[in-house]
Amino acid sequence: MNDDQLNAALQAEYLHIQKTIEDFDSRALTIKAWSMTFSLAAIAGAFASHSSAVFLISAISAAVFWLLETQWKLFQMSYYPRAELIAEHFRGEQRVEHPFQIGPAWYKRWAELRGRGTPQVMRWPHVALPHAIVVILGIALFILTKAQVITV
Repeated sequence: MNDDQLNAALQAEYLHIQKTIEDFDSRALTIKAWSMTFSLAAIAGAFASHSSAVFLISAISAAVFWLLETQWKLFQMSYYPRAELIAEHFRGEQRVEHPFQIGPAWYKRWAELRGRGTPQVMRWPHVALPHAIVVILGIALFILTKAQVITV
């Protein structure tokens, strides 16, 4: 493969990775919307059904969506090293010899992130919010109803 063919292949790969990264952001907003729709509806349902246990269901569901969004963010982050490597190639900082290596590069980064990255990413405000608020709210409302500070 000559340099022009290599550059064309790497450009196509880079643009594909960038599109994929952007698509992850739009789907993260969908995850947040699902989380809020279900969790806040459950909180309202707890008051309507007079069942304090539904507050815990709301908190647990928000926590599950929070974890899902965290994993989604880790999937997205696994694309960044390959994109950066290709960008370095075009800046003349490092030569990339083999195009179309998205899969192996993604898996390598995913293997590094999947265990240790989860707690760190969960604390990022743009990942934690609004899930963390609903988790806290659901637990607080459950405790307050059990302590008979509020009634449902």
